Amino acid sequence: MLVAEVAGVSARLAGTAGRSEKVRVLGELFGRVSAAEAPVVVAYLAGRLPQRKVGVGWQTLRERPPAAGTASLEVLELDRRLTGLAALAGPGSQAERRRLVAELMGLATEQEQEFLLGLLSGELRQGALDAVAVEGLAAAVGAPPELVRRALMVSGELGPLAGRLVEQGPAALAEFRLTVGRAVQPMLAQSAKDVDEAVDRLGPCAVEEKLDGVRIQVHRDGAQVRVYTRTLADITERLPEVVAGVRELAEQRLVLDGEVLALDEEGRPRPFQQTAGRVGSEQGELPLSAVYFDVLVAGDRELLDEPAAERHAVLAALVPERSRVRRLLVNDPADPDLRRLAREFTRAATDEHRHEGVVVKALDAPYSAGRRGSSWLKVKPVHTLDLVVLAAEWGHGRRTGRLSNLHLGARRADGSFAMLGKTFKGMTDSLLEWQTARLRELALREERWGVVVRPELVVEIAFDGVQRSSRYPDGVTLRFARVVRYREDKSAAEADTVESVAALLP
Repeated sequence: MLVAEVAGVSARLAGTAGRSEKVRVLGELFGRVSAAEAPVVVAYLAGRLPQRKVGVGWQTLRERPPAAGTASLEVLELDRRLTGLAALAGPGSQAERRRLVAELMGLATEQEQEFLLGLLSGELRQGALDAVAVEGLAAAVGAPPELVRRALMVSGELGPLAGRLVEQGPAALAEFRLTVGRAVQPMLAQSAKDVDEAVDRLGPCAVEEKLDGVRIQVHRDGAQVRVYTRTLADITERLPEVVAGVRELAEQRLVLDGEVLALDEEGRPRPFQQTAGRVGSEQGELPLSAVYFDVLVAGDRELLDEPAAERHAVLAALVPERSRVRRLLVNDPADPDLRRLAREFTRAATDEHRHEGVVVKALDAPYSAGRRGSSWLKVKPVHTLDLVVLAAEWGHGRRTGRLSNLHLGARRADGSFAMLGKTFKGMTDSLLEWQTARLRELALREERWGVVVRPELVVEIAFDGVQRSSRYPDGVTLRFARVVRYREDKSAAEADTVESVAALLP
């Protein structure tokens, strides 16, 4: 398949608002790809590179040769060339990278060049998110969309799934089962204003402490133990204490969902940055503790479709109380005493135990991996959102020479980002130094006022409220926004949505 076909579909998607039309356009394209091309094409149309990063910044892309007159660049040839770029390292690699990018651009037509610029810079915004791509893929191979979504949930990556479906058709779905040792996309939570609202929305539920740690997923098959992050990265070698703890459990075959965090002498969580620094290091003196709140596999039982109440009963039988998250059952939401206890539990979680807040979970809900579902609702006493940095302005006074005022974006349904406002509050000198260096690495272009960056870096923002505003494109903005911390453990695809922000309007 020619890159021109993919670029053309990308342009059509950018001009298409309706979901059903997007699905139809994608279905037609996927119906023409080969099994080898499918993983590459589906990544491109989700705005990703299979290589993740190829070391090409805006400076390399700024100057491009004349476009080719006719389309000849093929998808697999492009993929091969980008793999070569990603492998470049050492002295002279930057000059060689510029030469290879110029050579690649010279093979591309004008439309292909625009497509490549968006793809390489991380600015491709055509609205083909994984969820829509799944439906297009299902339509192309004649498979039920819900079964393709389930296969994606347990396989973790859309590319390999696309390749197998194109090669074998719907029969390939039988291969994709929850497999111990292969990370599953984690279930995520939406936000609620307070615990009473959460209980009203969910009915019978459990209120659990929301730990201020790093999400982990632990797989055990006999002596073999693997530990994954929420982005499915394997960090087993960094967490020997977690591996040792799981090996002490009686069950030999497990998949557990939880968090790892550093505790002080009183058993309270240390600042998140200390936990994140320890998890991100190959070695460190700071001990970490694993706390689990869900189980997906126990022995020969796969528990994804079991209700949360049953999964927790299995977890309680397998994992000692000291390694399970604290929780409170609210079996009858109409019981005023239980409602009062839920409020007290929430207060204690933050004031006494120093956690972020609580997560309220419906007792009848299955584990919906990879989705920010409505059956888990997070409640924080201070509202926070995970937003994406879109740009940053140079500071003034004592901040001169450092990037300070952040432009904050929430994720739209089409994969683009809506600016919600700016903030320069909550930044220490050390954070300003780190922030300046990191944002310049992500810069798409530099202006006199600051830099426009690839929308990749997630920052947790505290705020006092949401209000309507005609100054910003989607009509909402944050009141008194301030930086809490950067979340490099999260991807931009996990940022909060404009819809979830608007839901907080008074």
